[in-house]
Amino acid sequence: MTTMPRYPGRPRAALVVAVAAALPAVAGALLQLASRTPVSPDVLFLVVDVMVGLVYGAVAAVILLRRSHPVAWLVAIAAIGGGLAALGGGWASFTLSHPGAPGGAAAIGLFGSAWVPGTLALFLVVPWLVRERPLDPTARLGTAVGILTTMALTTQRLLAPEADNSGLLLAVVVVGLGTAAAVFWRHRRGPAAERAGLGLLAAGTALMAVSFLPLLLVPYTDAGVVLLVPISHLACQALFPGALLVTMLRNRLWGIDLAVSRAVLAGMLTLGLVMVYAALVWVATSLVGSSTLAQVVAAVGVVLAVQPVRRRLETRVHRLVYGEATSAGRAALRVGASLTSSEHVELLHQLATAVGEALRLESVTLTVSGENAIGRWGTPSSTPILREVRQGDDPAGPVLGVLTVTPPPGELLDRRTLDALESLRPVLAVGLGLVRATAEVVRARDAATHARLAERRLIRRELHDGIGPWLSGLRLGLQGARNALRTDPEGADAVLAALQHEVAQRVQDVRLLSRSLLPPVLEERGLAAALTELVSRHAELGFAVEVRGLPVRDPDALRGLDPRVAAAAYAVVSESVLNASRHAGVPGCLVKVEFSEADGGRGLLLVHCEDEGVGRAVEAADGVGTRSMRERAQELGGDLDIGPGAGGGTVVRATLPVEPGVVPV
Repeated sequence: MTTMPRYPGRPRAALVVAVAAALPAVAGALLQLASRTPVSPDVLFLVVDVMVGLVYGAVAAVILLRRSHPVAWLVAIAAIGGGLAALGGGWASFTLSHPGAPGGAAAIGLFGSAWVPGTLALFLVVPWLVRERPLDPTARLGTAVGILTTMALTTQRLLAPEADNSGLLLAVVVVGLGTAAAVFWRHRRGPAAERAGLGLLAAGTALMAVSFLPLLLVPYTDAGVVLLVPISHLACQALFPGALLVTMLRNRLWGIDLAVSRAVLAGMLTLGLVMVYAALVWVATSLVGSSTLAQVVAAVGVVLAVQPVRRRLETRVHRLVYGEATSAGRAALRVGASLTSSEHVELLHQLATAVGEALRLESVTLTVSGENAIGRWGTPSSTPILREVRQGDDPAGPVLGVLTVTPPPGELLDRRTLDALESLRPVLAVGLGLVRATAEVVRARDAATHARLAERRLIRRELHDGIGPWLSGLRLGLQGARNALRTDPEGADAVLAALQHEVAQRVQDVRLLSRSLLPPVLEERGLAAALTELVSRHAELGFAVEVRGLPVRDPDALRGLDPRVAAAAYAVVSESVLNASRHAGVPGCLVKVEFSEADGGRGLLLVHCEDEGVGRAVEAADGVGTRSMRERAQELGGDLDIGPGAGGGTVVRATLPVEPGVVPV
């Protein structure tokens, strides 16, 4: 099912904004050229307004085309305001060179105020709104302060343009730097899905705020320093547009990703080289004192710095636009770093999230073969693409799971992302293997807990139903013998003899119970020796146990068994023999232990216990001992079956994998 985006696109509004911003900006530029006035700070400010109208008009249109977000409308206000300011500046210059032209005063007012609300909102309000989640209290406060600051300076420029506004300018700088700091904090500590482009946006916000500082430090008549304001505003065009497009569109850059990456790269490269040139000129002038030689040195330095700076910026810009898909190694490291959880379901979600964020996908779903667990990230709205994740590099290897991804809306996965997906398969195989191992550990832990509880219930049952009542009878018998000791010594002696025999029998029962749990010989000498001891113990009690198979034919073959498998096999035999001796009504039973020959190897251990007694009722529920046997088998990946024998009686069959958790196919 296709899901509608939270902010659907507005194609018509996008066209209107682009035209409304571009037309006055172009008209202002043409009027400025027609006026033929010399270059001055006002002319540079007009150039800034033209660039704002054209660049931010295009940015607002692109964002509106893909999503109608409040940020898009604020950028549109900035673009239209810049275009109108450019038109006012151009017309003002034209009236100076053509004295008969009307509206000069109105044009100057438009030139001085039209840009204010949009430009201030661009770095005082917009950065707070660049997010996918609702505003938190801090963001709401920052937005409110930004709006109030913008309105205050706008009102002052409209009503009292000649009044002293140094206090308001200081507020603009302080609020702007605070906004930049908040954006940078989100870049480092905020949600991973929203971090892309925030570093660039924080830098642009700080630069815009600092650009108003010269107006506070010197009088407006100092043109040399005032030139820093339009120059810094022009420099922001290398940071803000790309940052806004990436942060606002994120996975909606289809069709313009290459243009965005190249434009941001060109702008940042130009800004970087200008900074390199200015720094080299300043250093060379300080050292040699010749401005001509300093310019030559700076030019050579710029030529040498072009390629290193370009390569470094290109890597960062591509990562900004495309995510970690630009580098399969970085994507693999990011996915690998997500393997931190100790719960298999949470681990799956972390894997899916890491893949989706690293490759800028719309949604990712990870399923594990044989496990009832699914990891999801994002919401799919298009036809999914499936990739099997296999163990190792063998295409015919066992399937560990399935990776399902969907590209961003309206987009197809490019070759770069597909290659990154292929490169991530080994990492995902390790991750899914870890998920399966974690799930097995959880199951084993739960089974061990259930087994311990079952053994406790077994001991409690024996104490409550066996030893407890017997001790009560022993107390009554001793009391009776004591009462008859003086009047009937022979009778008292007979009672004491019977009680002595009963005590000996109960001692054997306690030993049998303790050894039926886990006898020491099992750990010391292995399963075959433990079964031999079990046979001897029951023989002393008059119950014959016949053992066939490996314990008799090749006892050493059982010495290398995994301790967990040996313990489970012994528990099944012990409980089955104990049940047969108590309930079957026969003098003995048969026990067989063999490796499975079905797969031609030693993949399975088969445990068989059979008696020819009265049998087990079909409707009989599993008792504590039976549940304990079944849980021991299942926690290792095996199975237990109890049914009637061919000639009557009861047959217990347990199938245990030699390697716990791995059942041969």
